[in-house]
Amino acid sequence: MLLLGVDIGTTNLKALAIDTETGQPIAQATRPVTTLVPKPGWAEQDPNAIWHLVGEVIGECLTELGPQASKVAGVCFSTAMHSLLAVDDTGRPLTNALIWSDNRASREALAIRTSHAEVTKALNVPVHPMLPLCKLAWFSAHNPRLLKRAVRWLSIKEYVWWKLTGRYEIDYAMAGATGLFNNAKRTWLAPALAVANVRADQLSTPVNTTHTVAYAPKAGSPALFATDTPLIIGASDGCLANLGAGAIEPGVTTITIGTSGAVRRTSSRPVGDDRLFSYLLHARDATEPDRYVVGGPTNNGANVLEWLSEKLIQHDTPTVLTEAATVPPGADGLLFRPYLQGERAPLWDASVRGSYHHVDWLHTRAHFARAALEGVLFNLRRTELLLARNAGPTRVIHANGGFAQSAFWVQMMADIFNVPVRLNASNESGAIGAVKLAQFALASTTRKPLSLTDLAATTEFGHTFQPNSEAAALYRKQYKRFEELGE
Repeated sequence: MLLLGVDIGTTNLKALAIDTETGQPIAQATRPVTTLVPKPGWAEQDPNAIWHLVGEVIGECLTELGPQASKVAGVCFSTAMHSLLAVDDTGRPLTNALIWSDNRASREALAIRTSHAEVTKALNVPVHPMLPLCKLAWFSAHNPRLLKRAVRWLSIKEYVWWKLTGRYEIDYAMAGATGLFNNAKRTWLAPALAVANVRADQLSTPVNTTHTVAYAPKAGSPALFATDTPLIIGASDGCLANLGAGAIEPGVTTITIGTSGAVRRTSSRPVGDDRLFSYLLHARDATEPDRYVVGGPTNNGANVLEWLSEKLIQHDTPTVLTEAATVPPGADGLLFRPYLQGERAPLWDASVRGSYHHVDWLHTRAHFARAALEGVLFNLRRTELLLARNAGPTRVIHANGGFAQSAFWVQMMADIFNVPVRLNASNESGAIGAVKLAQFALASTTRKPLSLTDLAATTEFGHTFQPNSEAAALYRKQYKRFEELGE
């Protein structure tokens, strides 16, 4: 069976066709996504440009498949969270999409945190400017005229789904990331709607992540797929990345480090800590229990390495990594707080900034490089320990993202976390997770349904890095010093 996973990311938009009999990708396409910064702290994307790119990557994949394109049995969608745009009564966008990194609603987020405890306790997601809840509050304060003109408020995913199906629907995972949704009741949360100054009928209908619609090309528009091809709505990129990384069982933690990063675990229930998120990967049905993806995201991942290379050391990335490796673990006492672009988990403070500590005469630029790389992992370690208190200890990490190309940095992770780190064979965990969810959704209609655990078990891995006991012991002490720096 051929299935197509479409991953609408913040930086790149990808499509991946997988033969489920072999588990191997047989066609793929990627396009870069442009982010607009009209003002400092703002970050927007053009929804029509995104829609155009969706058509391009799908078309390229199907062209690469050739005659096999007619055998595509389903298409599933993974999308970045927290975007927001307004549309009119014809579905025409009235704004660009404000994406997760847009911080214009910082004041609104602070006001909601301090004045609406009844809302924040019910959300299962930390209150931060990234949330559509906060962005809607910003529009209410700064552009009330648009608030009156907008017939509906959508994410980029909902816009793409509407273009494909003519339906205003949102999956539970994406809905949970809005700050407007009640995970337990699977409905929009009335007190949050009141804070956002929006009505439930201006939002899409929440549906399970396996919700499927038969594709019907719109009259006068070129067809992307064969008529009646099943379209599975899918979930958010973080949820599907966990599934694609094979992290379903207890004790398996996924850590992704790209430009930003995330620590995630799959759980049967949400966590009760307002510093962590809880998103529904799948709501309970006849074949599968509730599956939540819980954890925390960081703003500061490989962007720290980019900063080191371009701004501080002014050498290429391989040189910076090579120099960092010449310094012993712990960087001879030098510590780095990696908050170059504010921080989400575990601090949830858009204004916090990075700093070096305990700088000594003996420290060289190699020390500064190593301390920065360690600082990224110490910050992720802090989130992982918070997650462990709520969902149990980590016994193995499944790692992916751009950082996985550096064996030096991955070994550092194994030493700092003191558990084995398994590299996923592919970094396309979002698209792979979308394909696995499509398998699950389509199999649930047959006599031999698959479980998400079955599908996670088919994940392919590369090398496993074992922790070094001496380095791990040193890092336990260094991490304690990192924590003592405070927030």
